[in-house]
Amino acid sequence: MPRLRARTRPISDPGDLLRFAEPRNPAVWLRRGDGIVGGGSVWRGEFSGERRIHDAREAWAEIVASGRVEDAVRVPGSGLVAFGAFTFAATSAAPSVLQIPEFVIGRVDGRAFLTEISVTDSIDSSGPVPTVPVRLPLIIPDGPVAETTLEPGEMTQQRHRAAVEAALSRIGQGEFTKIVISRDQHGDIGADADRRHIVRRLAEAYPETWTYAVDGLIGASPEMLVRVLGRSVTARVLAGTLPRGADEAADAAAKRALADSAKNRAEHKFAIDSAIESLRRLDTHEDPDTGLTASPEPFLLGLPNVWHLASDIRGTLPSGSSVLDLVEALHPTAAVGGTPRQKAMPAIDELEPFDRRRYAGPAGWLSASGDGEWVVALRGAEVDADGRVTAFAGGGIVAGSEPADEFAETGPKFRPIAEALAPKAPE
Repeated sequence: MPRLRARTRPISDPGDLLRFAEPRNPAVWLRRGDGIVGGGSVWRGEFSGERRIHDAREAWAEIVASGRVEDAVRVPGSGLVAFGAFTFAATSAAPSVLQIPEFVIGRVDGRAFLTEISVTDSIDSSGPVPTVPVRLPLIIPDGPVAETTLEPGEMTQQRHRAAVEAALSRIGQGEFTKIVISRDQHGDIGADADRRHIVRRLAEAYPETWTYAVDGLIGASPEMLVRVLGRSVTARVLAGTLPRGADEAADAAAKRALADSAKNRAEHKFAIDSAIESLRRLDTHEDPDTGLTASPEPFLLGLPNVWHLASDIRGTLPSGSSVLDLVEALHPTAAVGGTPRQKAMPAIDELEPFDRRRYAGPAGWLSASGDGEWVVALRGAEVDADGRVTAFAGGGIVAGSEPADEFAETGPKFRPIAEALAPKAPE
């Protein structure tokens, strides 16, 4: 493991943070225009299998223990930071990664900062840090536009219907109570395309979501898997979805229909109960419920493409735990996997004709101070080095689900990434 030195200093507002990201491999975390952007790389770790999150946590702990951090700003995202993305399934052939950039430029609560990270050695790691002027990274001009039209993939409408019907049969036999079935779409933006165009379009169209880009995984997720700031823990659970209406009246009707839907409320209850149970298992206090609260009733979260049933969970970080402990405990949520987890996960492998890779897995960042924010990687796509794009969207299957409705539900979930990639009409 490298010995690292990280130094964070305040800077004047740099404006558009995406200008500093790498065009072909951006490292980004944004919401409402604020967040962090990384560039370069001083270390990258790849992990796989059942212990992928555990092994990443151990590697990060070793790096933090040997590193030196000088942070004059002390806001979420300052200091020594790593970006990360983990596969949905332990059996995935895709890598789970943590990567530490050479620099992080960020803006949080009106405070802008620059972190410079370098490899040092044991001889001078405890010596004084030279005082040098703050120099911003170079602004990188926009490259070729990343555009493509997404086309259906391996999970055709017919195969999706068959998978949903098989899932319903197994639910009827009592194997599980809920399972998420997803489908895929594909496109090609070309190897030299500037991936920042995708990130920018998502961030502008969906400012209330968390826009992420890590190791070719790009999206705008509405679902916060877990956030740790200090000792404060927050998670947002989404389960139960209907498309937005075409006009005001239709939209109001869709909102009411979701609020009154027994099927969607049952799906949401599975997800919230699963998340609370996972968090409570980590709590070693004498009263495991101390500080852990959830919305008594789900609220309706409106995004440009869909309405979601949503619940927020709040609590206190258990003693001796880290943000990656919580990520490991919560993933996969019932909102993207199923209930019970140990039955639904193998069934997903059987019913879906593809590797989900990092779709619906955890994506986010963590810092040496213990802070971190991780979303469920939704409303996005994997963009390979050669420009191949693979997008996924899914829906929860419970007793009473209708195959045609479930297929239709995935359409609006593709919309954010499809529109971010869509070729612009000539002026």
